[in-house]
Amino acid sequence: MSEIDLSALDEALDLLPDQFRGPAGVAGVVHRSKVVAQRAWGHADVAARLPMTAARRMPICSISKHMTCALLLDLFESPEVLAPLLPALLPNFHGPLPSVAQLCHNQSGLRDYWAMTVLHGAAPEGRCSLADGLALIGQAQRGHFVPGAHFSYCNGNFRLLAELICRATGRDFGDLLEERLFRPAGMPGARLSPDMAERVDGVIGYEGNDEVGFLPAQSAISWFGDSGVSASLDDMLAWEAHIDAERANPAGLYQRISGPVRFADGTAAPYGYGLRRYTRDGRAVTAHGGGVRGFCSYRLHVAAERLSVVVIFNHEASAMRAAETLMAAALGLAPPAAPTPAKGWDGLWHDAETGLFLRTRDTAGGVRLHYAVSPVTLPQSDETDASAPDLSLRREGETLVMTRTAENLTVRATRLQPLARANAAEIAGAYRSEEIGATLVIEAQGGAASIGFEGMLGLGPMERMYPLAQDLWTVTSRRAMDAAPPGEWTLQIRRNSTGKVEGLTIGCWLARGIDYAAI
Repeated sequence: MSEIDLSALDEALDLLPDQFRGPAGVAGVVHRSKVVAQRAWGHADVAARLPMTAARRMPICSISKHMTCALLLDLFESPEVLAPLLPALLPNFHGPLPSVAQLCHNQSGLRDYWAMTVLHGAAPEGRCSLADGLALIGQAQRGHFVPGAHFSYCNGNFRLLAELICRATGRDFGDLLEERLFRPAGMPGARLSPDMAERVDGVIGYEGNDEVGFLPAQSAISWFGDSGVSASLDDMLAWEAHIDAERANPAGLYQRISGPVRFADGTAAPYGYGLRRYTRDGRAVTAHGGGVRGFCSYRLHVAAERLSVVVIFNHEASAMRAAETLMAAALGLAPPAAPTPAKGWDGLWHDAETGLFLRTRDTAGGVRLHYAVSPVTLPQSDETDASAPDLSLRREGETLVMTRTAENLTVRATRLQPLARANAAEIAGAYRSEEIGATLVIEAQGGAASIGFEGMLGLGPMERMYPLAQDLWTVTSRRAMDAAPPGEWTLQIRRNSTGKVEGLTIGCWLARGIDYAAI
């Protein structure tokens, strides 16, 4: 076990406000059950000049997920005790349902319901009630892979877990969290705050950056299980100290949710029970981040070092990078190697199995890959290989092989010939998806294409469409109810034998393969 470099840690904490710019933030470090360093800076509400403090509560968003799983294991001997209640929550589903454990591990194959709000016409600042969310999840007829085969991040998995817990116990979810988790851990301020329109302790979340300025983020979604917990830095550091204090107890909740997890084929899975597992400089780390419009958070735990780090921003800079910066300073980890510029990787590719496009680009820092929610940069190993932890690319002639170890997924994508322009007039019109009960309309005007979605949440804004290749388009959705938004959607036109447009398929990393027929 390493000694903590308190001097380096203090210096790293002092640098955070400048490195991760925004209205305010808090950060703290726990070592051997004690808080060894913490900071609070900036303003919780810039207009009111309300200072940020370690006692002000903010939404921790998806960090709530591992608490949902800890509560489940505290209440029930096995997740599968709840399995008989699941069919009532997925009444339209065809084929085998996921197990309750597969919900905990993001292996259900269900599409993410926050991504699906886009296709159902949600306004980015619109209201999405708890009932709306449950209805979106309950409409699912199939998933985008067989349960247990792969990993796919899905907020709905954890909303289902919370619903199952409430139905099995007949208790309020917030009361259970307070009684079974918050009170034993010494977290007096933590509570369930499912409505994102509520400003807890006067804290406002902000969108923007130093280039365009910062504006209050508007959000009116309601959720619990997948998110919903509000906690201060003081509360979260108490949680991390509680985790360390219980380290020798095999029945301790964090010990149980940190245990090994596997996919259905026996392959080790790096995500389970609401926790990401990874290795940094030979040290095993368990962690999770959280984000919604205007807030970003991250917490990590290095069990072998008895070290935990928590960072929460009321803006959208990367709390993960900030937390890992503090971990590296505390443990004296070597800085990452200088990047090597990539060469010869520019390309557009299509994965027929998932229906999604990939874009690779040469950058000074390595190969820039656009595929999932956010672009990532991979160091180039040689002329045909580039890799980062849990993700690698290899070029085989006109094929791009992408291995996503964390998802138990290997993709073989074919190179596409990009189009500079395409005639959207021939695909303009209305389309209907019977599977999800939603419609869309494509409009063409002056060489531009736009698309609008309509469903159970209303009539959504018109979004831009851009041609990628023949009959393949990208739909940009940079503002959505949740954060990060789904990103780019792949839209592929279907034609009959005579070349007439008969439908399309649209999907993104979080929600793949939704078919629409031309009306």
